[in-house]
Amino acid sequence: MSSLRATLDFLLYDWLKAERLTSHARFADHSRETFDAVLDTCERIAREKYAPFNRLVDTQEPQAVDDGQGGLKVVLPQATHDAHEAYVASGMVSAAQDYDEGGMQLPYTIEAAANGFFATASVSIGSSLLTKGNANLLMVHGTEMQKEVFARNEFAGRFTGTMCLSEPQAGSSLSDITTRATPDGDDFERDPLGARYRLKGNKMWISAGENELAENIIHLVLAKIPGPDGKLIPGTRGISLFIVPKRLVGTDGQLTGERNDVALAGLNHKLGWRGTTNTLLNFGEGKSPVRGSAGAIGYLVGKPHEGLRCMFHMMNEARIGIGMAATALGLAGYYASLDYAKNRPQGRPIGPAGKDAAKPQVRIIEHPDVKRMLLAQKAYGEGALALMLYCALLVDEQKTGTPEDAEEARLLLEVLTPIAKSWPSEFCLEANSLAIQVHGGYGYTRDFPVEQYWRDNRLNMIHEGTHGIQAADLLGRKVVMEGGKGLQLVAGRINRTLESALQRPDLAQHANDLAKALQHVGAATKAAWATGDPQAALANAVPYMQAFGHVVIAWIWLDVLLTVPDRGRTPAQVGRVQAARYFFHYELPKVPAWLKVVETRDPTCADTPEEAF
Repeated sequence: MSSLRATLDFLLYDWLKAERLTSHARFADHSRETFDAVLDTCERIAREKYAPFNRLVDTQEPQAVDDGQGGLKVVLPQATHDAHEAYVASGMVSAAQDYDEGGMQLPYTIEAAANGFFATASVSIGSSLLTKGNANLLMVHGTEMQKEVFARNEFAGRFTGTMCLSEPQAGSSLSDITTRATPDGDDFERDPLGARYRLKGNKMWISAGENELAENIIHLVLAKIPGPDGKLIPGTRGISLFIVPKRLVGTDGQLTGERNDVALAGLNHKLGWRGTTNTLLNFGEGKSPVRGSAGAIGYLVGKPHEGLRCMFHMMNEARIGIGMAATALGLAGYYASLDYAKNRPQGRPIGPAGKDAAKPQVRIIEHPDVKRMLLAQKAYGEGALALMLYCALLVDEQKTGTPEDAEEARLLLEVLTPIAKSWPSEFCLEANSLAIQVHGGYGYTRDFPVEQYWRDNRLNMIHEGTHGIQAADLLGRKVVMEGGKGLQLVAGRINRTLESALQRPDLAQHANDLAKALQHVGAATKAAWATGDPQAALANAVPYMQAFGHVVIAWIWLDVLLTVPDRGRTPAQVGRVQAARYFFHYELPKVPAWLKVVETRDPTCADTPEEAF
């Protein structure tokens, strides 16, 4: 934890100048002292309530048992209950909310940094990511009654929340969902909690979809309202969003005692994140009858057929959160393998006459190849952490900056969010693989934590939008939207860093290398769309995202180095310089190879017939 804290302090205060946020009226009551107090509290809770139980929640997975009412419930280890209770008591669920809402009006930048402690300590115990995203969505798109009854009780810790998108037959293809919502009687629009519908369908991969951590679970469910002919509108146009509570609630926020028709159908047993309940939920199957109806009671959020627009408010938050989780796991593996390398004696150095077996063994950190693996982990993990905090700062600028600054932050986030989610998911996973390698055979056993970090991190390339989906979103939409304005803004920020770096002899070569890579990304973007054929352009979207992500991380590292003096450096500063140097020498040269298939619109993958496999 101490290593993470030192890195966070540097990135927040020396690099991002996070104290400047207090010049915004919303954060005027804060100071570095209040920011540090939040970080101190979260670091302590993570150290005491999360880290000691990371292996326990991995081995004692959630269990589905008979609830005594003809259904199933989930049993979790007591450690999970204790951690959740401590997190809620800290006030972090509502930290970013207004004082009037019981929040701290804390900048998202500080909240994101603080949540890094929990993800590093035990990502699968969780830190209410979906509950906060659920409540934040309702605060934007819900009615006043929905905010009062559902969102505020989530912020208070009485309720938890989920997002229910995927279905067994549809996966990530939301246009193919079949869960339907029909008006509940002739007076369905008169319910004070919102237009009342009855939902029937099945949802899959629902994190925290069933638990006893709080009084209630508030599901946000995507479903389609049938047309006058009873048929569902094809595609995404017909999707609406509904609040479907596990237990029914009155307008006073108190439970009515009735169980909604939401049933746990089973648990998904995952490679990692085993401490997080992952469920298949059935809505309206009749196993939890309520008010003698057919279907689970749900309340419309926003307008009919605008569900996806509302849900993306939550999904974008979740994607940044997943990027932070992937980053934290990468750093956890790095810290573990660094400690191992410093203490594990093995082998001898090669001298002019070869190895001298009579000499004592050296610690493996003295071997150049082990240093290579450690530098790669450091470059990936700390580079990703800087990117996540930079994106968090953009969220604050979007919410509290001038109209011009807010619009610029919005466009920058449009382009950077797919990278913020996917780049750490891929390369911090690689960092975890290297952490196992540093441990050698021991890394492949459960005697050391690095194998669990890898398993936990492998999920992050999949959930909240797979790697391929993020890549298609980046190349197919984000870099070309509004005439490429967002891409131009990112390039402008990078060029600003380049101008400063070129003035320093120790950074000039890095700056020149990055300038060439940036120019290459711009040329490849144009070449990909030269024919106007989306299929040809997007066939190599993933290598495009890998290349663009590497350019962004190189920029972030170069910008970080502008805060490091060119002489008289501390050991920590030397470490940052060397990690950045590794990235520029070993990683940035990969960009041309990735972009070659993009700019030539290489058809190899798209044209390979099924029979060839």
